[in-house]
Amino acid sequence: MAKRALIAGATGLVGSYLLKLLLEDEGYAKVIAVTRRPLEITRDRLENMVTDFDRLDKVAAQLTTDDVFCCLGTTIRKAGSQANFRKVDFDYPVKLARLTHQQGAKKLLLVSALGADASSRIFYNRVKGETEQAICKTGFEAVHIFRPSLLLGPRNEQRAAEDAAKCFYKIFNRLIPLRYKAIHAHTVARAMLHYAHDPATGVFVHESQEMQSFGL
Repeated sequence: MAKRALIAGATGLVGSYLLKLLLEDEGYAKVIAVTRRPLEITRDRLENMVTDFDRLDKVAAQLTTDDVFCCLGTTIRKAGSQANFRKVDFDYPVKLARLTHQQGAKKLLLVSALGADASSRIFYNRVKGETEQAICKTGFEAVHIFRPSLLLGPRNEQRAAEDAAKCFYKIFNRLIPLRYKAIHAHTVARAMLHYAHDPATGVFVHESQEMQSFGL
């Protein structure tokens, strides 16, 4: 029986690739994309729910799905402060997990980050780790956490630090351990779709080196 998928973060780097893959997958009868602004694409199986994530509770009844794909994320620079970063990378994903689980969702797949650790002294890594922990406690039958290294792919905004890192990776790629090699966003999306069809239950963490095998 075809399932329903819900994706948050469909306009982001990983999310945009994942949305296309979900719409091509006949295993999903419907794909719900929760976004702040209307998507530029339309498909028969696509439902674009435009809402403010601060008001997600108001549309909870519309969040009925089988599989939840959370690709939400930002940077402290783009967010403007640590508080705003935490809102996007912790509050929103955890709220989404809680509400979709209440509506009957069984599986959640989360894009986290390499080095995520709730006990880390690094703010970014700590928030990512705390998000993982909170979502794992929500009660889903299966949770798949994906921890990619530096993401490759076209972005809408410029990120000077990431651009410099990408140059470094290109030059020294052969010397970098697989765990830390840059990974294309499309590869991460392919890994997420693969494990969405995995019937196993429990909590599973997929590190960057594992996901590299899903590259084109």
